[in-house]
Amino acid sequence: MRILSLFVLLLATCVRADEVQHHGVVFEQWVRDTFFGGYKPKSYTQIWDIPAEINQDHGKIPANPKAIKYGSPIDMGDALRQFRIAEKDERFLLIIGFWTQDGENKKWANAVAVEVTPEQYRKLWEPITRDDLEKLDAIVKNKSLSLADAREEAKRIKGRAPFTKSIMQVNPKIDASQRRLQCSIRFGDFFHFLAPQSDSTKQDKPAIWGVPLPDAFASAPRKLKK
Repeated sequence: MRILSLFVLLLATCVRADEVQHHGVVFEQWVRDTFFGGYKPKSYTQIWDIPAEINQDHGKIPANPKAIKYGSPIDMGDALRQFRIAEKDERFLLIIGFWTQDGENKKWANAVAVEVTPEQYRKLWEPITRDDLEKLDAIVKNKSLSLADAREEAKRIKGRAPFTKSIMQVNPKIDASQRRLQCSIRFGDFFHFLAPQSDSTKQDKPAIWGVPLPDAFASAPRKLKK
């Protein structure tokens, strides 16, 4: 009985998580179905959501689709993983659908598909080195430190050079359920440094490679836990 109750609780948690992330799942699935033959990632921890060999029609380079609230930073994921990408001589696509909340629905406000060069991506990280990042990551994941102490130390390190001088933002995530070091690009910096030819304003009919995004869909605003 206890096992059954735990299963029900876990299932409910997963459903709530799916509901919160529904807009992202819908967008990523639409991108894969529309442009990449319905490809399904083998693992959701793989570096590229769409590997280069799957992308036969848009440059034969890897691609990552993302659904982002309009005006918010673009969450790039694990900081060390992204820094390793910056160290490689590899181009990739960022395919982003920007949404706005409209009552109980979300609707698409902008969409961009941009090719990112190694030079562009490395520039976002300068003057951070891998050693800088690994030291901060070690603090974040050091379980000998209390949550409060880890947060305070990570905040202190993040608040000084070289992190204050880089375009890429590092985001320590430290709480009872996680100790991760993520990274993100500010909305304005994304358009300035990675998509300077793209229009950052809201659009009536956002499209990617000439194909309009799906209509608005039911997805209530996220309720943060107190």
